[in-house]
Amino acid sequence: MARGRKKTAAKKRVAKKATAVVSPAQVKATKAVEKANAGVKAATVKVDAANKKLAAARKKASSTKTAAAKKAVETARAATSKQKEALAAAKAKVAEAKSLVQAASVEAKAAAAAAAAKQATEAFELSLVNKAEADLAKALAAFEAKWRSSRAKKDAAKVKARAKKEGAKSKAAAKKAAAKLKQLAKPAKKKPAKKKPAKKKAAAVRKPAAKKAPARRKTAKKAKK
Repeated sequence: MARGRKKTAAKKRVAKKATAVVSPAQVKATKAVEKANAGVKAATVKVDAANKKLAAARKKASSTKTAAAKKAVETARAATSKQKEALAAAKAKVAEAKSLVQAASVEAKAAAAAAAAKQATEAFELSLVNKAEADLAKALAAFEAKWRSSRAKKDAAKVKARAKKEGAKSKAAAKKAAAKLKQLAKPAKKKPAKKKPAKKKAAAVRKPAAKKAPARRKTAKKAKK
């Protein structure tokens, strides 16, 4: 019987893994926080400098007690207040930038959750596809085995019937040949010798018979009695 066709194993599909991606909003918010922190740092330096000037002005004013010294104290105090306000504004910017970072993180997490859900769905779909391919391969193998077994039985029955038919023909031919050989083996019967045909004697010459003279016709009619 002919061999079955060579089967090729179906390639299993693999779902792509989602890679963590930082959103543009997160990048922008992070840069804003860095900038705000730098502003706070600069404002803090200025506040410290203003506080030192205010302390020096107060010390000088306490020793001299002049109008100029008092005015210098007021000017230093105003500068310090201004720097403190700038520091507070810088800190507010930091808080605002951090809130933007948090909002961007929340949005990124939501997007990541959506991507994960999509990935999970795709992975599940692929698992079903792979399982279907595996089940199909098993079903085809089972069907092929069953079909081949059934076909082998049918073919065997056909071969058996053909062998019986050809065997009958062979027996008839053998019987006919045996009868012919038997007939040929019998001794041939001698045919009797053919007798030579006897020579025909010369037929005696027959003399021609004498022709009788025609009877004379009676001219006279017999008289009526």
